[in-house]
Amino acid sequence: MAFPWYSQTSSNIWTFVLSTPVVNSFIAIGFSSNGQMVGSSAIVGWVSSTESMIKQYFLGGTTANLVEPNKGNLQLETNQPQKRLLYSVGRDGFLPVAPNYRLMEHSDKVSTSINYITGQSTSSSQSPYSKLRKSHGVLNMLGWGILMIIGVIVARYLKPYDPLWFYLHTCIQSFGFIFGIIGVVCGFVLNNKLNADVSTHKALGIIILVLGCLQVMALLVRPEKESKARKYWNWYHQGVGRILLILAIANVFYGIHLGEKGKAWNAGYGAVLAILVVTAVIFELRLWFKK
Repeated sequence: MAFPWYSQTSSNIWTFVLSTPVVNSFIAIGFSSNGQMVGSSAIVGWVSSTESMIKQYFLGGTTANLVEPNKGNLQLETNQPQKRLLYSVGRDGFLPVAPNYRLMEHSDKVSTSINYITGQSTSSSQSPYSKLRKSHGVLNMLGWGILMIIGVIVARYLKPYDPLWFYLHTCIQSFGFIFGIIGVVCGFVLNNKLNADVSTHKALGIIILVLGCLQVMALLVRPEKESKARKYWNWYHQGVGRILLILAIANVFYGIHLGEKGKAWNAGYGAVLAILVVTAVIFELRLWFKK
């Protein structure tokens, strides 16, 4: 990780030095009013085989196209710089190149708060609103991405245990829907606080929520078993459910990517999905053998 030093060289001039043991990657120091990356300004430096470069950037969002070179508001000529500093190191081998000098996603980051009078600093590798991020991710993963799948497995393979399967299915899906709604609300709050560019993730979340609401409303108009319309209702209910699950699984993995949670979260959720798939395959084989 990068290590900073700073000093006040005159009454209103400050000097910051950032160094790191890594090579072949960029290092950056950002100045933030609230500890968040979005909306802050940064100085980024790197050395390649053809050039050594230091550039100023405005961190307008979490995607490369919103991190704009030669923009920003760095106030080093001031009585006191902003107290919240951000340090980051780029991925090995991915350096900004002409003509756009776009930055790739960093591999490591630290947020620091500095008391320029005492010289003390507190650092955290956690992102701002980390608890809210985690709540958003866990609730949506559990609600839409796990419980909904379990509810589908119950509905398909426990039909011989009528009406137990129906009550189990309804109960599991209800909990999944409630957790999912809370997770979506956390996502909207998080989006308002961070002002992050996650339009695709947000759009998928809204679609999933709408599909979930449609499934709940469909229960209110569920025809009787003897009704001719019951067959079409089943087609609708199962079709919407499959689309919801596909989008939910995709959005969970995409959310893990956006949250920079890495291989551990991907592996953990992938393992849960693998267990559910194996369970469904076993039940499906039993159905075929009985037929």
